Amino acid sequence: MANAGIALIATPLANVLPRIYQALERARVEYTQVTHGPLLQVYIELTGPPARLRALTQRLRRISGVQKVERYKPFRQIYGKRVIVIGGGAQVSQVVLGAVSEADRHNLRGEMISVDTIPLVGEENLAEAVRAVARLHRAAILILAGSIMGGDVTQAVRHLRRRHHIPVVALNMAGGVPREADLVVTDPVQAGVMAVMAIADTAKFDIRKTKKRVF
Repeated sequence: MANAGIALIATPLANVLPRIYQALERARVEYTQVTHGPLLQVYIELTGPPARLRALTQRLRRISGVQKVERYKPFRQIYGKRVIVIGGGAQVSQVVLGAVSEADRHNLRGEMISVDTIPLVGEENLAEAVRAVARLHRAAILILAGSIMGGDVTQAVRHLRRRHHIPVVALNMAGGVPREADLVVTDPVQAGVMAVMAIADTAKFDIRKTKKRVF
């Protein structure tokens, strides 16, 4: 089995997208992304036997309106697993310091782990961002970095962990979020380090064995 990312550029004809999706009907599609503009840009990640992927690429090139088809490595092989950090600016920056430092150590061993951040304020914004993690491609773990988080944010964390099985690390803060998190860490730099260790294939740290302990 092989993995491939296929990028298409097409004229925005009314029927070009249905034709593309029809060509993919029997393919194992892992991820799709469509960008509308003067030209239609479609990115698809697939898994399958190499010969089938080559044949699919040729079928896509023959679709009327498709101007260009190129193959790339999939995002997982380029950027790898994603660590998502959400919260207050000061805490986020310290968490990222630990996460990037630890990711660098594992990436030197051949892994691919990237770190994405957004500083936010307000319960509604935070809860919406936490729920959106489930829709982020390659999101492997969430770190919540702030001084107080609760209410709807707590409900969002519970939903993310139980419905989508994405682990959550939280700083030791006020509010209900620490009670729902898989791991609570007081030091923000250490929180970033431990989160990366939890998803790294080259680490032996198992977040499930911490049993919601506070560090």
